[in-house]
Amino acid sequence: MKVLVAVKRVVDYNVKVRVKADNSGVDLANVKMSMNPFCEIAVEEAVRLKEKGVATEIVVVSIGPTTAQEQLRTALALGADRAILVESAEELTSLAVAKLLKAVVDKEQPQLVILGKQAIDSDNNQTGQMLAALTGYGQGTFASKVEVNGDSVAVTREIDGGAQTVSLKLPAIVTTDLRLNEPRYASLPNIMKAKKKPLEVLTPDALGVSTASTNKTVKVEAPAARSAGIKVKSVAELVEKLKNEAKVL
Repeated sequence: MKVLVAVKRVVDYNVKVRVKADNSGVDLANVKMSMNPFCEIAVEEAVRLKEKGVATEIVVVSIGPTTAQEQLRTALALGADRAILVESAEELTSLAVAKLLKAVVDKEQPQLVILGKQAIDSDNNQTGQMLAALTGYGQGTFASKVEVNGDSVAVTREIDGGAQTVSLKLPAIVTTDLRLNEPRYASLPNIMKAKKKPLEVLTPDALGVSTASTNKTVKVEAPAARSAGIKVKSVAELVEKLKNEAKVL
């Protein structure tokens, strides 16, 4: 079984994000970049499926600038077999990404596609669902458990009331939630081996996909600074402040 895993290059979650002086976007100059945490979980799940003998090949794909090869090499070091970079310097919408991934799915014909449920930069939580709609595959979103059995996959998903298990016929789309697994660290020998694994570079034009967007970013602003909190000495004082200052009572 071939598993396709989509990964995204994002600002590292430990970095304090800064907005450009002209409010045109986020300042990425000299900023540490890394693989999206939910994508790390997706890669880990694919590797575990291969270790169980369920998956025979893991292909990782990323859409972004040339520098995204760094994150693909990380995925290769974690256990993926080969990588595909769809190179684009544009700021792509979720729909454009889903269309490009659909073209890669058509090219690779995987039985299972795993994506992180969302990226920590745009936070859209849309690409997996859009890809499922474009391909016509069944989808299991917010997965906390994935079990492949023959030509179907059981996905336990996080919902407001607890957990729900759905059974999907392969091929299928799965998006990962935090409780699915704990990603491993790449060992030094595997990092060295990853440098020799195949990495194919494609373009949207080569895939026959238009990435033109009808959306335009008008302005990006940092959230307003919050005033410091205070400590109160009694419940009576708290109630008084909530009533007279905060005006919430």
